[in-house]
Amino acid sequence: MRAFEYLEPATLAEASALLQRCGGRASVLAGGTDLLVQIKESHRQPAHVINIKKIPGMDVLSFDPAEGLRIGALVTTREVETSYAVRRHYASLARAVTDFASIQVRNRATVVGNVCRASPSADSLAPLIADRAEVHLYGLHGSRSMPVEAFVTGPGKTALGVDELVSRITIPAPAPHTGKAYLKHGRRVQMELATVGVAVSITVERGHCTDVGIVLAAVGPKPLRATKAEGVLRGHSLSDALILQAAHAAMEDARPITDVRASAEYRREMVGVLTRRAIAQALEML
Repeated sequence: MRAFEYLEPATLAEASALLQRCGGRASVLAGGTDLLVQIKESHRQPAHVINIKKIPGMDVLSFDPAEGLRIGALVTTREVETSYAVRRHYASLARAVTDFASIQVRNRATVVGNVCRASPSADSLAPLIADRAEVHLYGLHGSRSMPVEAFVTGPGKTALGVDELVSRITIPAPAPHTGKAYLKHGRRVQMELATVGVAVSITVERGHCTDVGIVLAAVGPKPLRATKAEGVLRGHSLSDALILQAAHAAMEDARPITDVRASAEYRREMVGVLTRRAIAQALEML
């Protein structure tokens, strides 16, 4: 393990200034469950490690019926998993972070860290994108926000500037008559990277789908919104036949590859299976 400079800023402004000074050679430490392992195994060799745990206000997890959910950069996946508000209003996210890893890891890993890791199979990303979550960035030139969908630009890549860090994630309050679900397929249910993941958020009024988000994980270079599948459902009266049609459309949206965990053909088939099941499960949550 290569030596690095350890820094502990007390404010967001100080952290941003340090990131700028380090010129892209620093790694931010929040939960550390990915970073510390990567440093120990020499997969990442930062010249500087910036610990943000002493910055006040970064550990806030709150829900407001009008404003929605706020997840600070230091909020752990376990806190999200056990939150009544999250389980009640954001069931797909609660499911995703429960399947995320072991209980020991979930007590340290942060949702923001999982998002910034930007893995195509990251469990939190698909439900966050389906729920239209936004990341809030802080940098030397001020704050800005963007959808999580736009923030993740590729495998391990994000829209973060060299002087920026994510201060929080916000998710809009769900509309009435909205159901959510996240299904993950792998060799094991927990402590396993997703071979395929599907998140669904669907709003139904009088039997008609008025809004829907379907996001696929681990079948593209980043989580993919299944726009064809969404188009099949949106504005139409729901039926078993229509749900099956949407599942087939999701298979067309997928862009899987073959790797050691599964073939592209298998992944595509599982997209159809999980999409149909996730839609049905979300409808049961209405």
